[in-house]
Amino acid sequence: MSDIWFFMGKALEYAYLSLEANPCDIPVGCIIVSGNKIIAYGNNTRESADRITGHAELNALDAAAALSGSRYLRGCKMFVTLEPCPMCAGALRAAQIDELYFGAYNLREGAAGTVYNLLYPHVKVFGGIKKSDCESLLKKYFISLRS
Repeated sequence: MSDIWFFMGKALEYAYLSLEANPCDIPVGCIIVSGNKIIAYGNNTRESADRITGHAELNALDAAAALSGSRYLRGCKMFVTLEPCPMCAGALRAAQIDELYFGAYNLREGAAGTVYNLLYPHVKVFGGIKKSDCESLLKKYFISLRS
């Protein structure tokens, strides 16, 4: 369990760095782990890069695929600070990620069981890891937009 907390902490750290670098983007951090090693990072770039597909999960999947030389990431785990949307859940399945760990539940469009259940039985899903820390970052971001 300590590895899970460590890796989710790294995804959260990346989300904070993302917020500092691109305050216009929703701060979502994502890492992909193979074995016990982080092989790719991703953050949300929808606004800063003006890309519909600029979600943290898709950016991390692209980076991992480029590094591994394959679009299939069997045996890998994804850690992301917000439950994936349907688009990202589809990409996770296509990449054949084995396990997903997420922090905050996505009450609007969560596709890992909260609103939709697009990953079962293909991907093992574990939600609510460092949930309060992930929610706190998202709340901080949305409060800053209103001020």
